[in-house]
Amino acid sequence: MKGEYYYRDYADRSRPQKSRRSLWGILLDLLVGVFSVVTILAAVLTFLAPFVNPGRAWIFSILGLIAPAVYLATVIAALYWIIRWRWGWASVLLVLVVIGLWRVPLFLKPELRRTYGEPAYGRGTIGVMTYNVRGFYDEQGRNSADSVLRMIREMGPDIVCLQEFNGRLAGDRALLEAVLPGYGCAAGAPDPRAEETGSASALLICSRYPIIRSGDVVGKSGYERHGRSIWADLRIGDDTVRVFNNHLHSTAIKADDNAFITEHRFLSDTASDERIRSIVRRFRDNSILRAAQADTIARAVAASPYPQIVCGDFNDTPMSYVYRRMAGGLRDAFSVAGKGFSHTYRGFFNTLRIDYVLYADPPFEAIGYRVLTEIDYSDHHPVLVRLRRVAAG
Repeated sequence: MKGEYYYRDYADRSRPQKSRRSLWGILLDLLVGVFSVVTILAAVLTFLAPFVNPGRAWIFSILGLIAPAVYLATVIAALYWIIRWRWGWASVLLVLVVIGLWRVPLFLKPELRRTYGEPAYGRGTIGVMTYNVRGFYDEQGRNSADSVLRMIREMGPDIVCLQEFNGRLAGDRALLEAVLPGYGCAAGAPDPRAEETGSASALLICSRYPIIRSGDVVGKSGYERHGRSIWADLRIGDDTVRVFNNHLHSTAIKADDNAFITEHRFLSDTASDERIRSIVRRFRDNSILRAAQADTIARAVAASPYPQIVCGDFNDTPMSYVYRRMAGGLRDAFSVAGKGFSHTYRGFFNTLRIDYVLYADPPFEAIGYRVLTEIDYSDHHPVLVRLRRVAAG
């Protein structure tokens, strides 16, 4: 009897606990179910983002910004339902995970083998650098011209594409040859908005190879609507290569706006609603403008009679309409030769890769890719790529 009493008492006390655990399990499944629905919808829309012109639906530009986070959420949700043995949910999410694998190399290249020191490249390779120098002012407002030019001389790339280069320096060819000995340079016209913004930024292509000719990419309505892009034809050995240097319209999200978001000031700012609307409005308008620029530049690149190297600050992520248009028919040096997670913009939690080196394959193959994250002379990092010339197959 005593044993039976204790058995009944234990059983009675255990039932409510099982009931509570079951209730928590149901609530957790419900929450993850809602999370999964949102994740599935976001993942599908994110996959569509590169194919939708922001002029038709600008919201896709925002999805491109958060594409890595959406993919990570998809993986987490899929793992949860696999553990729970709920294969209805898991199968849908796994399909999206597999589809997303094709896009992962645009953001992440796992480093399977650890390397030490700088790799040795053979003769005949071509070093290409792209760098937005921010008018030669760092984030503390100090002049960085000497530091940038010294860095270029030390790194010794064969081709240098600079954005937001000081327009007054770009127009002084003798001065350029003095500060960058061994390079010939071609400069674009200064930014047409210089009078409005007080800037005098220009695009610059400098090369150790002879520059045969150069020019500007201008759309039907001129720079203001169709972008900032210049090109130069270089004589490399017996071949001619056309290099494009681009600076597409920025998001107009300023440093203070970036701090407002990343430091969560919107939680305490009494005027946060108005500030957020202003940020969204600028982001929308400039995404539409940037897409128009990309269309114009993409047509110019496709019309090139020579193999192309396309560099610059696109101000957009790899999961965007702008990137797809600019990279059409070309290879992305990071997706071929990069390692780990790459970011080129010093802001937004160091998560954005918006500076690119693209190239025609053949006649080129990327064998080295590096973001110089130790360089802080601008709000961007320089990107240095090593290309090897290959025969057409």
